[in-house]
Amino acid sequence: MDPLLLPLPGNEQLARMLADVLGGTLAIPELRRFPDGETYIRITSPLADRHVLVLCTLARPDSKFLPLRFTAATARDLGAREIGLIAPYLAYMRQDRRFHEGEGLTSAYFAEALEGGFDWLVTIDPHLHRRTSLAEIYTIPALALHAAPRISAWIRENVSAPLIIGPDCESEQWVRHVAQDAGAPWLVLEKTRRGDRDVTVRVPEIDRWRDHTPVLVDDIISTARTMTETVGHLAAAGMAPPVCIGVHAVFAGDAYAALQAAGVARIVTCNTIPHPTNAIDLTDLLAEGVRTISPSSRR
Repeated sequence: MDPLLLPLPGNEQLARMLADVLGGTLAIPELRRFPDGETYIRITSPLADRHVLVLCTLARPDSKFLPLRFTAATARDLGAREIGLIAPYLAYMRQDRRFHEGEGLTSAYFAEALEGGFDWLVTIDPHLHRRTSLAEIYTIPALALHAAPRISAWIRENVSAPLIIGPDCESEQWVRHVAQDAGAPWLVLEKTRRGDRDVTVRVPEIDRWRDHTPVLVDDIISTARTMTETVGHLAAAGMAPPVCIGVHAVFAGDAYAALQAAGVARIVTCNTIPHPTNAIDLTDLLAEGVRTISPSSRR
C-alpha cells in the first residue's frame, strides 16, 4: 500500500506508529499562523499519485478545522490519488436534532464541511446518540471502529475481580460487550441529568458487589461529572476505589484534576486523544480500519 501519512500538530506520535504498522512514509506538513491569524501550509514530500492518509484527532475541533481542510486541499492540488482521513476522535456528533426551536444541526453541517476534502473516513467509537451509523450523516465511506475488545483485554490483564459499570442506559449494550469479553459482571447506573454539570447517580444493588473492583467505563470522559459523582457514591458504600476507563480523553476544563481528586485507583484512556492517561493502544485497530476502507489496499 505504501501510504504517505500527514499528521496535523499533536498527532505525530500516533502517525509514526501507524506508518510502521502500515509500511508507510511519514511526512510532517509545515503549518503555522501568519501574524493576522491565517493559516500557512507547505508539504514538501512528493504527492503525485500517492495514497495520502491525513491524521487528526478532532477534540477541540474549531481551531483544527481549517488547517485540516487546507492540508487535504493541498494534497489534492499536488496530485494525491487518494486522500483518507483518520480521525481517532470525531467531533460534532452531539447536535443531531433540534431540541429547541432555531437550533442548528451542527453534526450534519460539520459532516458536510469535513467530507468535501476526503475520499473516506476512519474513526473510533463516535458518539452517535440517536443515529445508528455514520452513513446517516456522511456521504463518503465512513468506518466506525470499536475499542471495546481492547478495553476488555486491558481489564482482564490489569484488574482483579472487576465489576464493569456503565454511566447510563444508553451505554448498556456497549458496557455489556466489554464485560462479556472481560469475563466480568456488569451494571448500569441510574442517572438523572438536570444540566451539563448537574448530574446525580445511583448504583443499583450495590451491596451485592462489595468484594469487586469497580470499573467505570464510558466512551467519552468530558466534564467527568458522572464519574466523579459515582466515585463518591462508591466510597460512601464502602467499595474499593474504582478504575475509570474512557475511550476518548476529552477532559474539559478541570475534569481530569477533579476526577483524580475524587479518590480513584487509576484513570485509563485509549490513545485517540493524546493524554497522560493513554494506556490502551489502538494503533493496530486503526491500521485494520485503513486496510478495510481504503481502495488502494485492495489493489
